Formats: sequence, C-alpha cells, structure tokens
Amino acid sequence: MRPIFTCSDARRGARAKLPRMLFDYIDGAAGEGLAEKRNKNALRDLCLQTSVLQNVLKRSVSVNFLDKAFNLPFGVSPMGMCNLAWPGADLMLARLAAKQQIPLGISTAGSTKLETMIETAEGNAWFQLYFSGNEEQSNKLIDRAAASGYETLVLTVDVPEVGRRPRELRRGFTMPFKMGPKQVLDFALHPHWSISTLISGKPELANFGGDFGEFDRTASRAGADWSLLEKIRQRWTGKLVVKGVLNVADAIKLKDKGVDAIQVSSHGGRQFDSAPITIYALAAIREALGDDYPLIYDSGIRSGEDIIKAYALGANYVLLGRPFLFAIATGAERGLDQLVQVLKSECSIALAQLGLTDFNDISRDLLVQQDAL
Repeated sequence: MRPIFTCSDARRGARAKLPRMLFDYIDGAAGEGLAEKRNKNALRDLCLQTSVLQNVLKRSVSVNFLDKAFNLPFGVSPMGMCNLAWPGADLMLARLAAKQQIPLGISTAGSTKLETMIETAEGNAWFQLYFSGNEEQSNKLIDRAAASGYETLVLTVDVPEVGRRPRELRRGFTMPFKMGPKQVLDFALHPHWSISTLISGKPELANFGGDFGEFDRTASRAGADWSLLEKIRQRWTGKLVVKGVLNVADAIKLKDKGVDAIQVSSHGGRQFDSAPITIYALAAIREALGDDYPLIYDSGIRSGEDIIKAYALGANYVLLGRPFLFAIATGAERGLDQLVQVLKSECSIALAQLGLTDFNDISRDLLVQQDAL
C-alpha cells in the first residue's frame, strides 16, 4: 500500500483503488460540492497563535466527553455501508474504537449488525438513527439498540430528503447495485476491490429484514418533527445527541427539549450545497448556548490542526467520516491505523506549537483573527 502521511494521501489512494462509482459515492457532495469546499477552506484559513518556551515536553491528547474518557480528541462519525470501501471495514472501525477507546457512530444503514458492532467495539459505540418515516420501525431499532447495550443515541435530523449528489447519480449508484455495462467495466478495471468483495460477499443493509422491514436510503424523512423528538426523548433513557444542526434557534430549542448534546454538522456537505459554513455555525451555537453545553463537531476536518481549530471554536469533541473510509480503501486496517496515528501526531505537535500540554486548555483565544468570525 501507499504510505499515508496526510488525509489527502488517503483520498488519493482510495481514488486509485476503488471503482469510480464507489469513490464518487463516498467522496461526493450535494450539488456542485460548494458546501464541502467552503467547510474545508474555512478551516484551512483559520490561524492559531503560537507560543514558545512553554515546556511542552509532556503532552496529552485525551479528553472527557459525555461522562466518558477518550484516549483521542476525535472519533468516527456514523457512516452507512462502510463495507463498500473494503470488505470488513465496519469491523475494522469497531476494532479501532476498542483499541483507541474512542466513540464509533453505528449507522442505521450499516453493513454489519448493530449488536456485532458494539460487541466488537467493546462498548465504544453510539447508535445513529434515521427516522424512516415509519415510527414503529424506528421504535424497534431504538429498543434494539438499548437492549444491545448502547448508552448513546444519535438522531440525525438534516436529511428530510436525501440530497442530490450528481457524482453518484452520473455513476448510476444505487443500493442494491444495478449492474449495467458502465458498472461492469468500472468493476473490471478495479480487480483488487472487485475480487475481494466477490469473495467476501456484497455488502447488505444488515439491520433490516424480518421484523425490521426494509430500508430505502432515498426515502423521504420529511415527516420528522419536534413531537417525534419528544417521543424519542421519552423512549430513550440514555444520552441523546441530535446530529445535523446549523441553526442557533434550533440549537436553543434542542437544549430546552432535554437533548444531551448537539452535533454541529452539515453532513460533510452531502445534503445541501447552500448550507452555512459549519465551523462558523459552531462558533455561533457555542456563543448562544454558553460554555457548558456539550457540542460535537464534524464537517471538513482533514488534519490535527483542523481538530484543534474546532475545539477552539467551541467543540467538546470532534468526529471525522470520509478520511477513515479513504484510509481503509487505501490499505485496509493497516491504512486505518496509519491515518489515526497521523491525526494523533498532528494534534500533539500542534499542541506543542501552541505552547499547550493538554487539550482541555484549548480556547478561542488561540485564534489569531477571531474578530473576523
């Protein structure tokens, strides 16, 4: 495999190894991809104030969040059908969560059963719920997650309708696959992935079938409303996180409704091309909710320095998605481990440059041009 020294390396490796249909599915974004670009560019353009002669020999990148101690300041955002990146990707992520003691989001649309995932992750897993439009089906999944030992439920609310992603539409991506001449040629030109997947079996939506019905990733979820949230809050006795929030008024209302944490996210730009810049939304929501309310951040993170910038603007924890799948596509479990070590090292080196030894000491004061926000 190609060595991974940055998230960009992982993406380049994935582009070389994956069928284009699958790379464009993972890498793609809504519309022209402008929201995704704005997220990454905004993070890139933020500057952090360095400090020298601070004795930063001993540094820690561990953090506490939602009453848990995590060895790393970043975890894995929920992603559907991870096994499309490489056979067994789900379980690679679960083993990573167990080894590094970090949270792993388990998607409703996962390709491995939610029970297997939390067992393999040794409890370091959060279950992510899409409201399917079928309340009975959603309740069954909530109860199933509770019975399996999940302590945190992540309700994703920013997909009332699945965003149009032209790159995957052009490639004819559907679940399950519909094979035409273009797809057959695409798979034939990437034999490493195709043969490995053929041997392992094609990925399926593992949490459905039988009493749990079917899952249509393109189905409307527009019927979800505040009353649904209240029902879920009453049903779920563990920690409740709401993912996909960019609006200050929504954030205030969620806090008032008893939500334990908010995940400030634009779905990585995959849902709405005109979405606000996510890192700026984080800053505004932190200001509105005060210093103590738990906030998670994702969208546009591509380095350890980006992670620190998110903490400086108010995040209590950070999640990444696409880069982990790119690393797996590039080098399977070895690639994933390489990328995690890259991000960990980047976080630690950045702390040293800032004159800090502890992630808990990161603050907005580190931003050089904070007035511009």
